[in-house]
Amino acid sequence: MGSVVEVKGLSKKYRLGVREKKEETLVSAAWNSLLAPVRNFRRIRDLSALSSNEDSIFWALRDVSFSVEKGEVLGIIGHNGAGKSTLLKILSQITDPSEGEVLLRGRVASLLEVGTGFHPELTGRENVYMNGTILGMRRREIDSKFAEIVDFSGVEKHIDTPVKFYSSGMKVRLGFAVAAHLDPEILIVDEVLAVGDIGFQRKCIGKMGEVSGSGKTILFVSHQMAAIQSLCSRALLLHHGRVSIDDTVSSTVRAYLAGFEPEDSGFLHTGVSRKGTGLVRIESFELFDGYGAPVSVAATGASVELRFSLSSEQAVELDNLDIGFSIHSTEEDSLVTILYSSYVGQTFILDGDRITVKCRIESLPIPEGRYLVKAQVMRNGEVLDFPERGVGYLDMVSGDFYGTGVHVRKLTRARPSFLLSGSWTTVQ
Repeated sequence: MGSVVEVKGLSKKYRLGVREKKEETLVSAAWNSLLAPVRNFRRIRDLSALSSNEDSIFWALRDVSFSVEKGEVLGIIGHNGAGKSTLLKILSQITDPSEGEVLLRGRVASLLEVGTGFHPELTGRENVYMNGTILGMRRREIDSKFAEIVDFSGVEKHIDTPVKFYSSGMKVRLGFAVAAHLDPEILIVDEVLAVGDIGFQRKCIGKMGEVSGSGKTILFVSHQMAAIQSLCSRALLLHHGRVSIDDTVSSTVRAYLAGFEPEDSGFLHTGVSRKGTGLVRIESFELFDGYGAPVSVAATGASVELRFSLSSEQAVELDNLDIGFSIHSTEEDSLVTILYSSYVGQTFILDGDRITVKCRIESLPIPEGRYLVKAQVMRNGEVLDFPERGVGYLDMVSGDFYGTGVHVRKLTRARPSFLLSGSWTTVQ
Protein backbone atom coordinates (compact mmCIF):
# COMPACT_ATOMS: atom_id res chain seq x y z
CA MET A 1 0.00 0.00 0.00
CA GLY A 2 2.97 2.33 0.48
CA SER A 3 4.37 4.21 3.44
CA VAL A 4 2.48 7.29 4.59
CA VAL A 5 4.93 8.05 7.42
CA GLU A 6 8.70 7.83 6.94
CA VAL A 7 11.13 8.75 9.70
CA LYS A 8 14.80 8.82 8.74
CA GLY A 9 17.67 9.32 11.19
CA LEU A 10 15.56 11.49 13.48
CA SER A 11 17.34 13.15 16.41
CA LYS A 12 16.32 15.90 18.80
CA LYS A 13 18.58 17.62 21.30
CA TYR A 14 17.91 20.18 23.98
CA ARG A 15 20.25 22.51 25.80
CA LEU A 16 20.06 21.96 29.51
CA GLY A 17 19.32 25.12 31.48
CA VAL A 18 22.05 27.04 33.27
CA ARG A 19 21.32 28.36 36.73
CA GLU A 20 21.15 32.12 36.91
CA LYS A 21 23.59 33.93 39.16
CA LYS A 22 21.80 35.91 41.87
CA GLU A 23 22.84 39.50 42.52
CA GLU A 24 24.11 40.34 45.97
CA THR A 25 24.35 44.16 45.77
CA LEU A 26 22.38 46.99 44.21
CA VAL A 27 25.44 48.08 42.17
CA SER A 28 25.94 44.61 40.64
CA ALA A 29 22.22 44.41 39.82
CA ALA A 30 22.33 47.79 38.04
CA TRP A 31 25.49 46.86 36.15
CA ASN A 32 24.03 43.55 35.02
CA SER A 33 20.84 45.25 33.85
CA LEU A 34 22.95 47.40 31.50
CA LEU A 35 24.64 44.28 30.14
CA ALA A 36 21.35 42.36 29.79
CA PRO A 37 20.85 43.07 26.03
CA VAL A 38 24.32 41.68 25.23
CA ARG A 39 23.74 38.61 27.38
CA ASN A 40 20.32 38.00 25.84
CA PHE A 41 21.82 38.14 22.35
CA ARG A 42 24.43 35.56 23.36
CA ARG A 43 21.75 33.30 24.84
CA ILE A 44 19.67 33.44 21.67
CA ARG A 45 22.77 32.60 19.61
CA ASP A 46 23.61 29.68 21.92
CA LEU A 47 20.05 28.36 21.83
CA SER A 48 19.98 28.38 18.04
CA ALA A 49 23.29 26.60 17.62
CA LEU A 50 23.29 24.79 20.96
CA SER A 51 26.38 24.68 23.10
CA SER A 52 29.26 22.52 21.94
CA ASN A 53 29.66 21.40 25.54
CA GLU A 54 28.25 17.84 25.57
CA ASP A 55 27.43 18.14 29.29
CA SER A 56 24.83 20.81 28.48
CA ILE A 57 23.09 18.80 25.75
CA PHE A 58 20.35 16.25 26.27
CA TRP A 59 19.37 14.00 23.36
CA ALA A 60 15.66 13.25 23.67
CA LEU A 61 15.81 11.24 20.42
CA ARG A 62 18.82 9.75 18.66
CA ASP A 63 18.90 8.27 15.14
CA VAL A 64 15.28 7.06 15.08
CA SER A 65 14.14 5.50 11.81
CA PHE A 66 10.94 3.65 10.90
CA SER A 67 8.06 3.75 8.43
CA VAL A 68 4.32 3.22 8.74
CA GLU A 69 2.15 1.78 6.00
CA LYS A 70 -1.26 3.10 5.01
CA GLY A 71 -3.97 1.70 7.29
CA GLU A 72 -1.47 0.45 9.88
CA VAL A 73 -1.91 1.07 13.62
CA LEU A 74 1.53 1.53 15.17
CA GLY A 75 1.89 1.40 18.94
CA ILE A 76 4.74 3.37 20.53
CA ILE A 77 5.68 2.33 24.06
CA GLY A 78 8.50 2.93 26.52
CA HIS A 79 9.23 4.15 30.02
CA ASN A 80 8.76 7.78 31.07
CA GLY A 81 11.45 9.89 29.41
CA ALA A 82 12.04 7.42 26.58
CA GLY A 83 11.26 10.07 23.94
CA LYS A 84 7.67 9.15 23.00
CA SER A 85 6.15 12.61 23.42
CA THR A 86 9.09 14.30 21.68
CA LEU A 87 8.66 11.96 18.72
CA LEU A 88 4.95 12.74 18.45
CA LYS A 89 5.56 16.48 18.70
CA ILE A 90 7.96 16.27 15.76
CA LEU A 91 5.52 14.13 13.77
CA SER A 92 2.76 16.65 14.57
CA GLN A 93 5.05 19.48 13.40
CA ILE A 94 4.92 21.20 16.77
CA THR A 95 8.70 21.17 17.03
CA ASP A 96 11.50 20.64 14.52
CA PRO A 97 14.08 17.85 14.64
CA SER A 98 17.75 18.61 15.23
CA GLU A 99 18.76 15.99 12.68
CA GLY A 100 17.01 13.73 10.20
CA GLU A 101 13.72 14.12 8.39
CA VAL A 102 10.06 13.16 8.53
CA LEU A 103 7.91 12.54 5.46
CA LEU A 104 4.13 12.64 5.98
CA ARG A 105 1.88 11.78 3.06
CA GLY A 106 -1.56 12.98 4.09
CA ARG A 107 -3.48 15.27 6.40
CA VAL A 108 -2.44 14.87 10.07
CA ALA A 109 -4.69 15.22 13.13
CA SER A 110 -3.05 15.11 16.57
CA LEU A 111 -4.29 14.66 20.09
CA LEU A 112 -1.18 14.89 22.24
CA GLU A 113 -2.63 16.02 25.55
CA VAL A 114 -5.88 17.18 27.07
CA GLY A 115 -7.37 20.03 25.06
CA THR A 116 -4.52 20.22 22.53
CA GLY A 117 -5.23 22.97 20.02
CA PHE A 118 -8.26 24.36 21.86
CA HIS A 119 -8.57 28.07 22.58
CA PRO A 120 -9.85 28.40 26.16
CA GLU A 121 -11.91 31.52 25.47
CA LEU A 122 -13.77 29.97 22.53
CA THR A 123 -16.77 27.69 22.94
CA GLY A 124 -16.70 24.00 22.15
CA ARG A 125 -18.58 24.70 18.91
CA GLU A 126 -16.10 27.38 17.85
CA ASN A 127 -13.15 25.14 18.64
CA VAL A 128 -14.56 22.34 16.51
CA TYR A 129 -14.76 24.67 13.51
CA MET A 130 -11.34 26.18 14.26
CA ASN A 131 -9.70 22.76 14.44
CA GLY A 132 -11.42 21.64 11.26
CA THR A 133 -10.22 24.73 9.45
CA ILE A 134 -6.64 24.14 10.67
CA LEU A 135 -6.89 20.64 9.20
CA GLY A 136 -7.78 22.19 5.86
CA MET A 137 -11.48 21.28 5.82
CA ARG A 138 -14.20 23.44 4.29
CA ARG A 139 -17.07 24.64 6.44
CA ARG A 140 -19.61 22.36 4.75
CA GLU A 141 -17.39 19.36 5.50
CA ILE A 142 -17.30 20.32 9.17
CA ASP A 143 -21.08 20.93 9.11
CA SER A 144 -21.66 17.39 7.87
CA LYS A 145 -19.61 15.93 10.73
CA PHE A 146 -20.57 18.32 13.52
CA ALA A 147 -23.56 16.44 14.95
CA GLU A 148 -21.60 13.18 14.97
CA ILE A 149 -18.66 14.84 16.74
CA VAL A 150 -20.85 16.35 19.46
CA ASP A 151 -22.77 13.12 19.97
CA PHE A 152 -19.57 11.09 20.29
CA SER A 153 -18.01 13.56 22.75
CA GLY A 154 -21.06 13.63 25.03
CA VAL A 155 -20.68 17.37 25.70
CA GLU A 156 -23.76 18.52 23.79
CA LYS A 157 -25.12 20.42 26.84
CA HIS A 158 -21.90 22.42 27.03
CA ILE A 159 -21.05 22.80 23.36
CA ASP A 160 -21.70 26.58 23.49
CA THR A 161 -19.75 27.04 26.74
CA PRO A 162 -16.15 28.36 26.63
CA VAL A 163 -13.69 25.48 26.81
CA LYS A 164 -11.92 27.05 29.81
CA PHE A 165 -14.88 25.89 31.91
CA TYR A 166 -14.63 22.27 30.72
CA SER A 167 -13.28 19.54 32.96
CA SER A 168 -10.20 17.69 31.75
CA GLY A 169 -12.42 14.74 30.84
CA MET A 170 -14.73 16.93 28.73
CA LYS A 171 -11.76 18.46 26.93
CA VAL A 172 -10.24 15.13 26.00
CA ARG A 173 -13.61 13.74 24.86
CA LEU A 174 -14.20 16.67 22.55
CA GLY A 175 -10.57 16.72 21.42
CA PHE A 176 -10.62 13.05 20.49
CA ALA A 177 -13.97 13.40 18.75
CA VAL A 178 -12.65 16.25 16.59
CA ALA A 179 -9.37 14.46 15.77
CA ALA A 180 -11.05 11.17 14.87
CA HIS A 181 -14.04 12.47 12.90
CA LEU A 182 -12.53 15.14 10.68
CA ASP A 183 -11.14 12.60 8.18
CA PRO A 184 -7.37 12.82 8.72
CA GLU A 185 -5.20 10.44 6.72
CA ILE A 186 -2.88 10.16 9.74
CA LEU A 187 -4.13 10.22 13.35
CA ILE A 188 -1.60 10.75 16.15
CA VAL A 189 -2.85 9.97 19.65
CA ASP A 190 -0.95 10.24 22.95
CA GLU A 191 -2.48 8.67 26.08
CA VAL A 192 -6.08 9.61 25.23
CA LEU A 193 -7.32 6.70 27.34
CA ALA A 194 -5.63 8.05 30.46
CA VAL A 195 -8.58 10.44 30.92
CA GLY A 196 -12.24 9.58 30.83
CA ASP A 197 -14.55 6.93 32.18
CA ILE A 198 -14.68 3.32 31.08
CA GLY A 199 -17.54 3.95 28.65
CA PHE A 200 -15.58 6.63 26.80
CA GLN A 201 -12.46 4.45 26.71
CA ARG A 202 -14.48 1.74 24.95
CA LYS A 203 -15.81 4.28 22.46
CA CYS A 204 -12.27 5.50 21.75
CA ILE A 205 -10.99 1.99 21.13
CA GLY A 206 -13.93 1.25 18.86
CA LYS A 207 -13.51 4.50 16.94
CA MET A 208 -9.77 3.99 16.42
CA GLY A 209 -10.48 0.50 15.13
CA GLU A 210 -13.09 1.97 12.78
CA VAL A 211 -10.68 4.68 11.59
CA SER A 212 -7.90 2.18 10.87
CA GLY A 213 -10.39 -0.12 9.14
CA SER A 214 -11.24 2.67 6.72
CA GLY A 215 -7.62 2.85 5.55
CA LYS A 216 -6.42 5.63 7.86
CA THR A 217 -3.09 5.38 9.68
CA ILE A 218 -2.81 5.68 13.46
CA LEU A 219 0.23 6.27 15.67
CA PHE A 220 -0.78 5.47 19.23
CA VAL A 221 1.26 6.10 22.39
CA SER A 222 0.05 4.55 25.63
CA HIS A 223 1.26 2.99 28.87
CA GLN A 224 -1.81 0.74 28.76
CA MET A 225 -0.64 -2.52 27.30
CA ALA A 226 -4.23 -3.77 26.98
CA ALA A 227 -5.09 -1.00 24.53
CA ILE A 228 -1.81 -1.42 22.62
CA GLN A 229 -2.39 -5.15 22.25
CA SER A 230 -6.03 -4.67 21.27
CA LEU A 231 -5.53 -1.97 18.64
CA CYS A 232 -2.07 -2.31 17.17
CA SER A 233 -0.58 -4.75 14.71
CA ARG A 234 2.98 -3.57 15.33
CA ALA A 235 4.81 -1.69 18.06
CA LEU A 236 8.00 0.30 18.64
CA LEU A 237 9.82 0.21 21.97
CA LEU A 238 11.76 3.41 22.66
CA HIS A 239 14.59 3.28 25.20
CA HIS A 240 16.52 6.44 26.08
CA GLY A 241 15.59 8.08 22.79
CA ARG A 242 16.46 5.16 20.51
CA VAL A 243 14.35 2.44 18.88
CA SER A 244 15.08 -0.64 20.97
CA ILE A 245 12.60 -2.98 19.24
CA ASP A 246 10.40 -2.69 16.14
CA ASP A 247 8.40 -5.91 15.99
CA THR A 248 5.00 -7.49 16.47
CA VAL A 249 2.91 -6.19 19.36
CA SER A 250 3.31 -9.35 21.45
CA SER A 251 7.12 -9.41 21.09
CA THR A 252 7.50 -5.71 21.82
CA VAL A 253 5.18 -5.75 24.85
CA ARG A 254 7.01 -8.78 26.27
CA ALA A 255 10.32 -6.95 25.91
CA TYR A 256 8.86 -3.85 27.57
CA LEU A 257 7.52 -5.81 30.55
CA ALA A 258 10.78 -7.74 30.89
CA GLY A 259 12.59 -4.44 31.33
CA PHE A 260 11.14 -3.93 34.79
CA GLU A 261 13.72 -5.33 37.19
CA PRO A 262 12.33 -6.72 40.44
CA GLU A 263 14.03 -5.62 43.62
CA ASP A 264 16.14 -8.17 45.46
CA SER A 265 14.58 -8.45 48.92
CA GLY A 266 16.53 -11.45 50.15
CA PHE A 267 13.85 -14.06 49.51
CA LEU A 268 15.13 -17.65 49.85
CA HIS A 269 18.69 -16.57 50.67
CA THR A 270 20.72 -18.58 53.13
CA GLY A 271 19.61 -17.96 56.69
CA VAL A 272 16.00 -16.91 56.01
CA SER A 273 13.46 -18.12 58.56
CA ARG A 274 11.66 -21.32 57.52
CA LYS A 275 9.16 -23.67 59.09
CA GLY A 276 8.94 -27.43 58.43
CA THR A 277 11.06 -30.54 58.67
CA GLY A 278 13.49 -29.40 56.00
CA LEU A 279 13.25 -32.71 54.17
CA VAL A 280 12.54 -30.72 50.99
CA ARG A 281 13.40 -27.05 50.48
CA ILE A 282 12.12 -24.42 48.07
CA GLU A 283 15.25 -23.09 46.38
CA SER A 284 13.84 -20.61 43.86
CA PHE A 285 10.70 -19.00 42.50
CA GLU A 286 10.49 -17.69 38.92
CA LEU A 287 7.80 -16.21 36.70
CA PHE A 288 7.45 -17.07 33.01
CA ASP A 289 5.05 -15.78 30.35
CA GLY A 290 2.72 -17.94 28.29
CA TYR A 291 5.47 -18.50 25.73
CA GLY A 292 7.91 -19.91 28.30
CA ALA A 293 10.11 -16.79 28.48
CA PRO A 294 11.21 -15.53 31.91
CA VAL A 295 9.59 -12.23 32.94
CA SER A 296 9.65 -10.00 36.00
CA VAL A 297 6.23 -8.41 35.40
CA ALA A 298 2.93 -10.00 34.37
CA ALA A 299 -0.12 -8.43 32.72
CA THR A 300 -3.66 -8.94 33.97
CA GLY A 301 -5.37 -11.56 31.85
CA ALA A 302 -2.12 -12.92 30.42
CA SER A 303 -1.01 -16.56 30.55
CA VAL A 304 1.75 -17.10 33.12
CA GLU A 305 3.71 -19.91 34.70
CA LEU A 306 4.86 -19.88 38.32
CA ARG A 307 7.87 -22.18 38.68
CA PHE A 308 9.26 -23.52 41.95
CA SER A 309 12.58 -25.33 42.22
CA LEU A 310 12.74 -27.91 45.04
CA SER A 311 15.74 -29.73 46.42
CA SER A 312 16.43 -32.50 48.93
CA GLU A 313 19.58 -33.88 50.55
CA GLN A 314 17.90 -37.26 51.06
CA ALA A 315 18.94 -40.10 48.78
CA VAL A 316 15.48 -41.67 48.80
CA GLU A 317 12.49 -41.21 46.56
CA LEU A 318 9.92 -38.83 48.02
CA ASP A 319 6.39 -39.20 46.68
CA ASN A 320 3.07 -37.47 47.29
CA LEU A 321 4.62 -33.98 47.44
CA ASP A 322 1.97 -31.26 47.58
CA ILE A 323 3.10 -27.82 46.37
CA GLY A 324 1.06 -24.72 47.11
CA PHE A 325 1.34 -20.97 46.77
CA SER A 326 -0.68 -17.99 47.97
CA ILE A 327 -0.80 -14.41 46.73
CA HIS A 328 -1.09 -11.58 49.24
CA SER A 329 -1.74 -7.85 48.99
CA THR A 330 1.37 -5.95 50.07
CA GLU A 331 -0.73 -2.91 51.00
CA GLU A 332 -3.13 -4.64 53.41
CA ASP A 333 -1.22 -7.89 54.07
CA SER A 334 -4.37 -9.80 53.15
CA LEU A 335 -4.81 -13.05 51.25
CA VAL A 336 -5.89 -12.61 47.63
CA THR A 337 -5.95 -16.23 46.47
CA ILE A 338 -4.37 -19.63 47.13
CA LEU A 339 -3.75 -22.77 45.08
CA TYR A 340 -2.20 -26.14 46.00
CA SER A 341 -1.42 -28.83 43.47
CA SER A 342 -3.58 -31.22 45.51
CA TYR A 343 -6.61 -28.95 44.90
CA VAL A 344 -6.56 -30.11 41.27
CA GLY A 345 -5.64 -33.70 42.12
CA GLN A 346 -1.91 -33.42 41.40
CA THR A 347 1.06 -34.42 43.57
CA PHE A 348 4.73 -34.90 42.65
CA ILE A 349 7.60 -37.33 43.12
CA LEU A 350 11.14 -36.17 43.88
CA ASP A 351 13.45 -38.91 42.60
CA GLY A 352 16.87 -37.35 42.98
CA ASP A 353 18.15 -34.16 44.55
CA ARG A 354 16.18 -31.57 42.57
CA ILE A 355 12.89 -31.03 40.74
CA THR A 356 11.20 -27.98 39.21
CA VAL A 357 7.42 -27.81 39.16
CA LYS A 358 5.27 -25.24 37.40
CA CYS A 359 1.73 -23.99 37.73
CA ARG A 360 0.26 -22.50 34.55
CA ILE A 361 -2.56 -19.99 34.76
CA GLU A 362 -4.19 -19.20 31.43
CA SER A 363 -5.71 -15.84 32.37
CA LEU A 364 -4.31 -14.30 35.54
CA PRO A 365 -7.22 -12.49 37.29
CA ILE A 366 -5.05 -10.19 39.43
CA PRO A 367 -5.35 -6.39 39.03
CA GLU A 368 -2.43 -4.01 38.68
CA GLY A 369 -0.14 -3.74 41.69
CA ARG A 370 2.58 -5.48 43.68
CA TYR A 371 1.79 -8.71 45.50
CA LEU A 372 3.72 -11.05 47.80
CA VAL A 373 3.94 -14.73 46.85
CA LYS A 374 4.26 -17.31 49.62
CA ALA A 375 4.81 -21.02 48.98
CA GLN A 376 4.80 -24.26 50.94
CA VAL A 377 5.70 -27.92 50.38
CA MET A 378 3.78 -30.64 52.23
CA ARG A 379 3.77 -34.44 52.28
CA ASN A 380 0.96 -36.50 53.79
CA GLY A 381 -0.24 -33.47 55.76
CA GLU A 382 3.21 -32.63 57.16
CA VAL A 383 4.92 -29.30 56.38
CA LEU A 384 8.32 -29.87 54.80
CA ASP A 385 9.22 -26.26 53.99
CA PHE A 386 7.57 -22.89 54.43
CA PRO A 387 9.76 -19.75 53.98
CA GLU A 388 8.03 -17.33 56.33
CA ARG A 389 8.85 -14.09 54.46
CA GLY A 390 7.61 -15.50 51.18
CA VAL A 391 9.39 -16.53 47.98
CA GLY A 392 9.15 -13.34 45.90
CA TYR A 393 7.02 -10.55 44.51
CA LEU A 394 4.42 -10.73 41.75
CA ASP A 395 4.34 -7.37 39.94
CA MET A 396 1.24 -6.84 37.83
CA VAL A 397 0.46 -4.27 35.15
CA SER A 398 -2.97 -3.68 33.70
CA GLY A 399 -3.88 -6.01 30.84
CA ASP A 400 -6.72 -7.09 28.60
CA PHE A 401 -8.34 -9.57 31.00
CA TYR A 402 -11.70 -9.50 29.21
CA GLY A 403 -10.29 -9.60 25.68
CA THR A 404 -12.15 -6.39 24.81
CA GLY A 405 -9.39 -3.80 25.12
CA VAL A 406 -10.94 -2.49 28.35
CA HIS A 407 -8.37 -1.11 30.78
CA VAL A 408 -9.23 -2.77 34.07
CA ARG A 409 -7.37 -0.27 36.25
CA LYS A 410 -10.25 2.21 36.15
CA LEU A 411 -13.20 -0.13 36.41
CA THR A 412 -14.00 0.88 39.96
CA ARG A 413 -12.91 3.48 42.49
CA ALA A 414 -11.77 0.73 44.86
CA ARG A 415 -9.42 -1.81 43.34
CA PRO A 416 -10.87 -5.34 43.58
CA SER A 417 -8.80 -8.22 44.96
CA PHE A 418 -9.29 -10.26 41.81
CA LEU A 419 -11.31 -10.17 38.59
CA LEU A 420 -14.11 -12.37 37.31
CA SER A 421 -15.12 -13.07 33.75
CA GLY A 422 -18.58 -14.30 32.85
CA SER A 423 -21.12 -14.33 30.03
CA TRP A 424 -24.08 -11.95 30.14
CA THR A 425 -27.39 -12.65 28.40
CA THR A 426 -31.07 -11.94 28.88
CA VAL A 427 -33.28 -14.55 30.52
CA GLN A 428 -35.65 -16.12 27.98
